[in-house]
Amino acid sequence: MSRTAATRERLFTAAIELIAERGFATTTVDQIAERAGVAKGTVYYNFGSKAALFSALLEYGIERFAQTLREAADGREPMAALEAVVGAELRFIGEHESFARLLIAEAWRSRGDWQYAAQLIRERAIGVIGDVLRAAVAGGRLRPDLDVDMAASAVFGMVLTVALDWRTLQPDRDVTEVHATLMDLLRGRLVT
Repeated sequence: MSRTAATRERLFTAAIELIAERGFATTTVDQIAERAGVAKGTVYYNFGSKAALFSALLEYGIERFAQTLREAADGREPMAALEAVVGAELRFIGEHESFARLLIAEAWRSRGDWQYAAQLIRERAIGVIGDVLRAAVAGGRLRPDLDVDMAASAVFGMVLTVALDWRTLQPDRDVTEVHATLMDLLRGRLVT
């Protein structure tokens, strides 16, 4: 990893943690720079502003998230892909808990960059789940009348919420137990 990429990664990590802890409005560029171990000017040099840093942060994180989901689904039969995607979302959130908290706390606001963030999540991450569900419907594995777009959002949101509950309130539970419970719920509600 180049020095610039390493610096950007530290800035992303610091910003994610601080915004998840304090919220976007109260997080300052000084705090981000201090947490990342860089000079304040480094933030401006790399991003121009706190808002630009946050926009880049969202795009970067959402794309990493979506790529993880795509890789999990790739080449699998639709129901196996759904199971793999749910597992991948759980693991991603387990590894990037601060980013998940940031998504819940900030991304669904109704104005400005937040609306753009919610759209990115829908297109990239939830879109992967939607593609898996569409393939399962087309293959006769799920109800033909399933509202795929709403179901994809529901699956994404359910896994996100359960993953944060697991990480916050039940961190000693094994991820395989959490995954099995989610899949039992999905099979009971989605299958024909």
